[in-house]
Amino acid sequence: MTQTSTPTSTRPVGRVDSYFKITERGSTIGTEVRGGLVTFFTMSYIIVLNPIILGYVQDDGGTGNFLGGGAEPNVAAIAAATALIAGLLSILMGVVANFPLALAAGLGLNAVVAYSIASLPGMTWPDAMGIVVLEGLIILVLVLTGFRTAVFKAVPVELKMAISVGIGLFIAFIGLFDAGFVRIPFAQKTPVELGVAGSLAGWPLLVFVVGLLLAIVLMVRKVRGGILIAIATATVLAVVIEAIAKVGPMKDPSGAVINATGWELNNPAVPDGGIVQAPDFSLLGQFSLFGSIEKIGFIAVALLVFSIMLADFFDTMGTMVAVGGEAGLLDEQGNPPRTKQILVVDSIAAAAGGAGSVSSNTSYIESAAGVGDGARTGLASVVTGVAFLLATFLAPLVDMVPFEAATPALVVVGFLMVMQVSGIDWKNYEVAIPAFLTIVLMPFTYSITVGIGAGFIVFVVIKLALGKVRAVHPLMWLAAALFVVYFTLGPIKDLIGI
Repeated sequence: MTQTSTPTSTRPVGRVDSYFKITERGSTIGTEVRGGLVTFFTMSYIIVLNPIILGYVQDDGGTGNFLGGGAEPNVAAIAAATALIAGLLSILMGVVANFPLALAAGLGLNAVVAYSIASLPGMTWPDAMGIVVLEGLIILVLVLTGFRTAVFKAVPVELKMAISVGIGLFIAFIGLFDAGFVRIPFAQKTPVELGVAGSLAGWPLLVFVVGLLLAIVLMVRKVRGGILIAIATATVLAVVIEAIAKVGPMKDPSGAVINATGWELNNPAVPDGGIVQAPDFSLLGQFSLFGSIEKIGFIAVALLVFSIMLADFFDTMGTMVAVGGEAGLLDEQGNPPRTKQILVVDSIAAAAGGAGSVSSNTSYIESAAGVGDGARTGLASVVTGVAFLLATFLAPLVDMVPFEAATPALVVVGFLMVMQVSGIDWKNYEVAIPAFLTIVLMPFTYSITVGIGAGFIVFVVIKLALGKVRAVHPLMWLAAALFVVYFTLGPIKDLIGI
């Protein structure tokens, strides 16, 4: 396991250093600022992607209003609220938990809210966001009572390492896929393929390759700020290429592919209307806490809250272990410092996301990019949060950074996280097999929760088969049982007619 960095000095240089323990953790203020910016640029895509997922779905079975109550999508308001909530909660994480972990609207969770909750017959967007607030409040109670922290500490250290390794592969795959380096083939003869029909075609892929190679070279040469330098260089290259070649976007606003060799998400062009615009915060507070119970009944609401809660519960556990391991902040049992404070802020974020009408906010594994560039304290999260707040006014500037320029950071950090695989005893099948399933199922299913759940269940089954029941913490039994329910939610919902 990675050990805590050796302090370069024992004397704080100021109040900021003292509060965030920057010198104590072997970092500097400049490194934390740089790491926070790297994290921001790596996850700033959520400002664009969250409005795409939430903004084009009508409530009430597709016959009602768009998010915000209008007859037309209000993408600008969703983007502004997304950046605002992410900024405030990332700052809160840094100040309260002093951990280099940023938060924003959770991918996957937002899709569940849009396509599985708000689109139910009779449901409205405020009802759907009310369910998200309920989920966040319940998780907060579990943290304050010590239950969520106890579950986290009951997980064997080998499985915590496997979670970090699995997330490393997962975010590397996300980076490759979001850049278009790996794609679903049009013929669908294989699950994925290299680039376009097996070739690296198009200018955007060139930008990705240049950015990735630059990040690798700078990392090998131990250049400070190498990841941020790679992102900035690739962005400038992308802007120049777009100005000359007029590549254009890959997809139209509906998500349909119109140009296989175009830019995946953001079009890297200098904005015509300036880089500053006034944000629209009209979505804040548009939620109905108990309106969903009147629409679809208590049992249905309970199942929906449970499905969101379980994913949120264990996604965060995996993320903070992975980020803490990369930062060298885990203790001998694989626990990060101030675990309870981290979980409290994450729980508040879930409720805040619903209250802000932008879906549950959660801890982002992309924070590992900033850690990979040297961040070790909560000051990096504060910097990321401030950048998000500025992004509410500077959305055009954020839009200049394409996926192809930001995602090389995820591939490099994925490599750094996978290095922890050496800490697993692969000759001990009792932990090796659950660890293996945890690792491979995260990228294969595109879900951190699925990987964790499979590892938990198989670990418990193996111990039971070997007669080592007492070797399993009671909370591991409970978690495994809950995951069995989670994996069978579809048949359960069908059974009760949801």
